[in-house]
Amino acid sequence: MNGNSATFAEQITPDFVKSLETLAIKKNFDPGAVLFFDGEQANQLFLISTGQIKMTKTTNDGKELTLQVFGAGELVGVSGLFETELTYTSTGTMLMASEVWIIPRQGLEKMLIKNGQFCVEFLRWMGLMNRRMQSKFRDLLLNGKIGALYSTLIRMSNTYGKPHPDGILIDLSLTNRDLAQFIGLTRESVNRMLSDLKKQDVIDLLPQGHILIKDIAYIKAAIYCDDCPPDICQM
Repeated sequence: MNGNSATFAEQITPDFVKSLETLAIKKNFDPGAVLFFDGEQANQLFLISTGQIKMTKTTNDGKELTLQVFGAGELVGVSGLFETELTYTSTGTMLMASEVWIIPRQGLEKMLIKNGQFCVEFLRWMGLMNRRMQSKFRDLLLNGKIGALYSTLIRMSNTYGKPHPDGILIDLSLTNRDLAQFIGLTRESVNRMLSDLKKQDVIDLLPQGHILIKDIAYIKAAIYCDDCPPDICQM
């Protein structure tokens, strides 16, 4: 699910994982279940044991944007720490049946205060996530419609990509509407741009909504890609 990127659980030590498990309540969720809503009090964090969660944000004009799809090993629902009035900044919805560790925020905060090493690991992870988000927003704002699609394909190849004989397979089932929600464009615009890339043999559109990137160099050159480290150039 996570391609070249290390998950939260892989970036922290086994001792930290074990300590989190002592705090957590494990719960199973069905597809479509909402884990938390944008604007709700953020009293809990969620570590995905199995399954996938989609993070979305609704704009003032009612358009739903997909911010990220998280898989096993990722921590979601983190809007901050050590503040009294924190709220979630997006909505988390289950894409498939999932097992999730529910971790109380106050319990985690007390653990980090008591264990300096855990605190360093957590802050390092939060810093990486912030750099990823800043990089993503920069590309979406500066590169226009085509650049927004191309940079998103590059990020998806780093996040969900798997080696394929003909290139890089994005191992995430996507409709064109889903892809449009990642970028903030209309489905029609995405349809047209994907068709153009397919005609140029840059990509192939496979069954079950998978995208095969056959010429990642073309996509990078088209937007003067800075070739950021893969751990930063993520969805």
